[in-house]
Amino acid sequence: MALQNINPTTTAAWNELTKHFNETNSITIKELFQKNEQRESDFTLCLDELSVDISKNRINKQTIDLLVELAEQVGLKDAIEKYFTGDIINVTEERAVLHTALRNFSDAPILVEGKDIKPKIQSTLKKIRAFSNKVISGKWKGYTGKAITDVVNIGIGGSDLGPDMIVESLQFYKNKLTTHFVSNVDGDHVQEVLKKINPETTLFVIVSKTFTTQETISNANTIKDWFMRSASVFDVAKHFVAVSTNLEAVYDFGIDKNNVFPMWNWVGGRFSLWSAVGLSISLSIGFDNYQDLLKGAEKMDTHFRSANFDQNIPVVLALLSIWYNNFYNAETEAILPYTQYLSKLPSYLQQAIMESNGKGVDRNGDVISYQTGTIVWGSTGTNMQHAFMQLVHQGTKLIPADFIGFSESLYGLTDHHKKLMANYKAQMEALAFGKTKEEVHLELKTCGLEEKISQLLPFKVFEGNRPSNAIKFNKLTPFTLGMLVATYEHKIFVQGVVWNIYSYDQFGVELGKELANKILKSS
Repeated sequence: MALQNINPTTTAAWNELTKHFNETNSITIKELFQKNEQRESDFTLCLDELSVDISKNRINKQTIDLLVELAEQVGLKDAIEKYFTGDIINVTEERAVLHTALRNFSDAPILVEGKDIKPKIQSTLKKIRAFSNKVISGKWKGYTGKAITDVVNIGIGGSDLGPDMIVESLQFYKNKLTTHFVSNVDGDHVQEVLKKINPETTLFVIVSKTFTTQETISNANTIKDWFMRSASVFDVAKHFVAVSTNLEAVYDFGIDKNNVFPMWNWVGGRFSLWSAVGLSISLSIGFDNYQDLLKGAEKMDTHFRSANFDQNIPVVLALLSIWYNNFYNAETEAILPYTQYLSKLPSYLQQAIMESNGKGVDRNGDVISYQTGTIVWGSTGTNMQHAFMQLVHQGTKLIPADFIGFSESLYGLTDHHKKLMANYKAQMEALAFGKTKEEVHLELKTCGLEEKISQLLPFKVFEGNRPSNAIKFNKLTPFTLGMLVATYEHKIFVQGVVWNIYSYDQFGVELGKELANKILKSS
């Protein structure tokens, strides 16, 4: 059965939310805190070591209740069960959406077209573990008998962004292998990677479901030609492996049939890092850490599937995003991790969110009259405080922001970390509470700038009332990163259900590809 087809703007809850917005949109976050001294604890959601403080939002309890009512009226509970149990919810492509199955360690079967997919998943994980251990231990030898020192992942989109983001985020846990990523069809990109590696000691992982993706196969062939300058055709099997379904094309390339890892049509590309697409992750950080990543995601999956909506972290984050997008007309939201390790998370989430929910027709095929999707962008703190935060604080646009922080640093530089987390907290307080004319007046007077008060006052006032979420873990580990990524995956799902769109196709990228091929043929 497909998802229910309900236009959210026709629900009673949407009507009530519109009234509620008109009644409350003049109340400030500062006023909400003044009325409730326990506001922070009242508006903090927890799951093990994860806390999500939503108190610095333009909401009260009634807002959450009405948003939850909206979720219920569009059939979210039913949709979640269909999502986890293999129903064909990607209707336009006639596929289930089961990346969650890839990190499900329970004994319960998951059926697709009447067949349990768990045995295939488990056998693939065993294959990833055996292969990773062989390469990391040095038992896997290159064509001159040397152990592998470098891994190059060749893919694009989800076959690049996901593994690249995870490897970058978890480099604290990396082993002796150095991992590189080639994605862009721009030849300069691949050449810069080739400058850094030795053909004798490099393993190439080609990730392409069809083994026909223009960018990936162009780069793979260029790399193979480079490799063949010093090796023979018989050596390809020692240095190239594939994650693909097109076995014939893979074998023609010269890859050994034992070194092909499967992909499945019930896993969308931008959610595929949990599958064999994550092979380069397992090679980079070791299989045990990769498995912890999966288990962290499974922890969030269980929470998302079972928690009441008002205490459900992905559900609440999605509903808040809808609140700002559809009622406050906020068009963007910022992802702001306070760790340099997560520098690639905003780019990863751009694809996951904007390719999923950038849709202009509903599940009935009708043009939508309300806003869907959000524009996602961001960078790491404190770098971004010296870059774009001026606009977020004092600009004319309302930009809800997720601040992602960790209580402990990985290398234990406590002085640095105290400064980092002081900034993490200060930014959210400044956004929420601002600085009044009276406070600026007193500050200038205290600084001996009394004669400049009238001149400087309007420029130094912060209106505040800018919303943010504080997402905080104890420490960045493979497990907590798995929880974090799964949180955003489920947020995407909830938004798609509420907006009555299909989140798991991406026909919008096809036209450009078709035209590029036509131009290429005629040139």
